Amino acid sequence: MLRIAILDLNEGKPNQGMRCIRQIISEWSEFHSIDTEWDEFEVRLENSLPGLGYDIYISSGGPGSPLEVSENGWEENYFRWIDSVLQYNGNPDNSRKKQVFFICHSFQLACRHLKVGEISERRKTSFGVYPVHVTLAGQHEPAFRGLGDPFYVVDSRDYQVTTTNVDKLLEEGSTILCIEKYREHVKLLQALMAIRFNEYMIGTQFHPEADAIGMSMYLQREDKKKTVIENHGEEKWRSMIEQLNDPDKIMWTYAHILPNFLAEAVKQLKPEMAV
Repeated sequence: MLRIAILDLNEGKPNQGMRCIRQIISEWSEFHSIDTEWDEFEVRLENSLPGLGYDIYISSGGPGSPLEVSENGWEENYFRWIDSVLQYNGNPDNSRKKQVFFICHSFQLACRHLKVGEISERRKTSFGVYPVHVTLAGQHEPAFRGLGDPFYVVDSRDYQVTTTNVDKLLEEGSTILCIEKYREHVKLLQALMAIRFNEYMIGTQFHPEADAIGMSMYLQREDKKKTVIENHGEEKWRSMIEQLNDPDKIMWTYAHILPNFLAEAVKQLKPEMAV
């Protein structure tokens, strides 16, 4: 039995991410005939975090600032959980390492705690479907196997992780896997859209779990359509619907990154179950 912990950082807010994560795990395990069970942990409202009895951890996105300090202290508990996984994986006596995937808000928190890059508030929200460019390291990343350069992602964030010192980041053991689209006319740093923090921890600043069909139906709900148009304009709404329905864009990303991560994790954790 493959045991997976899903860390929910959505603070009880309605979202599509948790549904998509469950769906990917279910589809992947059924396709490969792997017995899988998962538990969910409400990190922010209930201060609930998993122990070390799981094989794989997927930590979700969520609202708000990755730089805040909450009243109930959930961030410090979350950071202690990261440290516990690092300590476990750093022990040579533990041969089956814990595999972790950080998504969006979780990714930004991991960068904050591990001191990877600089976190800042964006001038305006990044919301929509965008291309990201793969680095040389990203071309050799197992989780990116089968993706092109660029590939397309669902992005929804008010903050960003950037760096002015790539060498320092590399010295600390992290590798940049992809960066946001280069805009020659904008004199701003490009966000780091995916990082491998170490051999067993990886994260993306975008949403690799985004399900194109489900997201398209969600955005076409009258209430959601109205909200997107009011905040971002009708052109943005139409562009998202069009790109979500393109099989070479979000549907392709959904079918590759997290499934690849799960397959690679199984290969390292339980070679007899490798897919």
